[in-house]
Amino acid sequence: MTQNIQFPLTVYYDASCPLCASEMHTIKETDYEDKLILVDCSNQAFNEPKFCPSTKEAMMERIHAQDAAGNWIKGVDVFAAAYQAGGFSSLSKIWGSKTLRPILNRAYPLIADNRHWLSKTPLPYLLNGALRFCAPSR
Repeated sequence: MTQNIQFPLTVYYDASCPLCASEMHTIKETDYEDKLILVDCSNQAFNEPKFCPSTKEAMMERIHAQDAAGNWIKGVDVFAAAYQAGGFSSLSKIWGSKTLRPILNRAYPLIADNRHWLSKTPLPYLLNGALRFCAPSR
């Protein structure tokens, strides 16, 4: 995982994707310290922030985030940081695991490229239920 993430973390995600929206909103629900800012980059009015190293199209293809220090991260590292911000420390460690990184780096693009199809399956419901089960208590 990217070291020294400074919060708040602004996460740019595809809210038009039920799978993506379900995951990000469930994580945000447990963000009791307001460490996460969610930005829907699928919105027609969305424009890339200043100094963003990616285009809107790239941000729609893969999740991106910017920390409070201005550092940009994308893909698997965003999930590790977002789960950490939401208080899901065990899940954050899984996303940040050096051992699992090769698998996660290969799996994430497959999921991201098929997220709209996957959203038509029970996966968003199952993911939401699993996250709620693992949710940190206040």
